Amino acid sequence: MEHLDDVPPRRGLIVFLNGTSSSGKSSIATELLRILPEPYFHMPVDAFHAMRSQAPVPPDDVATVLHRTWQGFHRAVAGMAAAGNNVVVDHVLSAEWRLRDCLALFEPQDVVLVKVHCSPQELERRERERGDRPPGLAVGQLARVHAHGVYDLECDTEQSTPQECARQIKEFLPGRPGPTAFERLRRSSAARSSVALGS
Repeated sequence: MEHLDDVPPRRGLIVFLNGTSSSGKSSIATELLRILPEPYFHMPVDAFHAMRSQAPVPPDDVATVLHRTWQGFHRAVAGMAAAGNNVVVDHVLSAEWRLRDCLALFEPQDVVLVKVHCSPQELERRERERGDRPPGLAVGQLARVHAHGVYDLECDTEQSTPQECARQIKEFLPGRPGPTAFERLRRSSAARSSVALGS
C-alpha cells in the first residue's frame, strides 16, 4: 500500500468555464470529464447552492448567505487544486468581486480561463426550453459576466457542439501559452490597486 508520504507534491489544473446561465458550461464540463486523459472533478457552483439545507433564510440575510456560498465555493476549488486535483469549474462571473476573489485564491499559472458564450437570442431560446430559469436571466448577465475581457480561449456554443468545445479545450491544454489570462488579470488588478493607493 502506498503511504501518503510517498505521494509526490503537485498542483492541480483548473479549467475555468465562465459564461451566463444557459450558455452551455455544464454540457462542456460533462464532455470534458469523459475525454480528458487525467482524472478531473467537475465543481459547478449550482452544486454548492444545492447542498444548502431548506431552512428558511430571512429576506435581509439572503444576500449574505449567497455571498458566503460563493466564497466557500471558491475556497473549495482552490483547496482541491492545491491538493493536486484537476478541476473543471462551472462559473458565472456576474459580480466583479467573484473574479477578484478567484484571482487572490487560485495559482494563476494553473488556470485556463474559457469564455463560454452564444447569442442573446439563443440564450433566450434555451431558457424557454429549459423552463427552470427566470426569463431574461442569462441576457441580463451578459454585460457583467465577460466585462473583464481577457480569456485563454473561447467556445461559441451556438456554432459548436459540447463535444467540439471539449475537444478544443483538450487540444489547448498540453501546450497552453503564458502568461495565462489569470496571470494577466492579476497583474492588471494589482496595477489598479497601486494607482488607487497612490491617488
